[in-house]
Amino acid sequence: MTVLFVFVDGVGAGQADPDRNPLARGEFLLSRYADGSGAPLPAGGRAVLVDARLGVPGRPQSATGQATILTGENAPALLGHHLLGFPNAALRELLTRRSLYRRLAEAGRRAVFANAYPVVYLRALGFDVEGAPEFTLRRRARASATTVAFAAGGGAFRTFADARAGRGLTHDLTARRAEELGLDLPRRTPEEAAAVFWTVAQGHHLAAFEFFETDEAGHARSMAAGLDALGRVDAFLRSLVARLGPEDSLVVASDHGNLEDLSSRNHTLAPVPVLGFGRAAERLEGLRDLTGLAPLLLGLAGAGPAPSGPAGAGARDLAPRHPEG
Repeated sequence: MTVLFVFVDGVGAGQADPDRNPLARGEFLLSRYADGSGAPLPAGGRAVLVDARLGVPGRPQSATGQATILTGENAPALLGHHLLGFPNAALRELLTRRSLYRRLAEAGRRAVFANAYPVVYLRALGFDVEGAPEFTLRRRARASATTVAFAAGGGAFRTFADARAGRGLTHDLTARRAEELGLDLPRRTPEEAAAVFWTVAQGHHLAAFEFFETDEAGHARSMAAGLDALGRVDAFLRSLVARLGPEDSLVVASDHGNLEDLSSRNHTLAPVPVLGFGRAAERLEGLRDLTGLAPLLLGLAGAGPAPSGPAGAGARDLAPRHPEG
């Protein structure tokens, strides 16, 4: 049984307008629209649209949206507002305490995060990792919601050495951007990246990968960049779907809208798509907002629903470490 989770940043369900929505220029798996229509899904896959606003005024943002996905808690309601970019102290506490990766570890389940990080970035955050720094950081390193959540489960972060050896993936799937920076990493097709992700996932109850170039394209209001990013992630996802066995699952989700409306560089108020394939397809019923994703993933991985309890209870600090496993 393998559970795959692919997080695709900044993709909402907008209008089927090819002049402003790159998702309407092809039948991508993520081509879902506000009226509930969308491209046919292969292999019995299902799609639902879920609320990213979570009852809080304003535009949904990455820090609170991702914290909600990774904990099952309504992060913007906790703060009283949506928070962009990186998690603040309150969100880091929430992510550390309620992380789905921590819950998996406490249930004796194994998780892996396939994204490969530069050594210099991980060391700047205080993690003890092997290898020489690849370059000099030009700005202060800040931990993303995913980084905080995965660290809370005690997992080992992957580095560019893992990507080079076929044990991890660069964030753009192909390593093109690393090559442009002069880094020695093998170029891969999206299908080859899917093969790496599938191999990395074996022996784990949950394997995750994060792709954020869709959100970057939305902020840049670039149709060309949006289509390029969508083409890569779509080929990657389709290759994963083709590998699923009868007991496997693939869940694809986003945190807020953006790319679906290039008339603005801002995030949108649109609902976001959640796709389910394999065993996950039959479990999307009743999923209404981002808080349902962590319980869904925990259930699929055999760890039960996320724990409940008062916010702020039982916190523990994020301890920089690089344990085995």
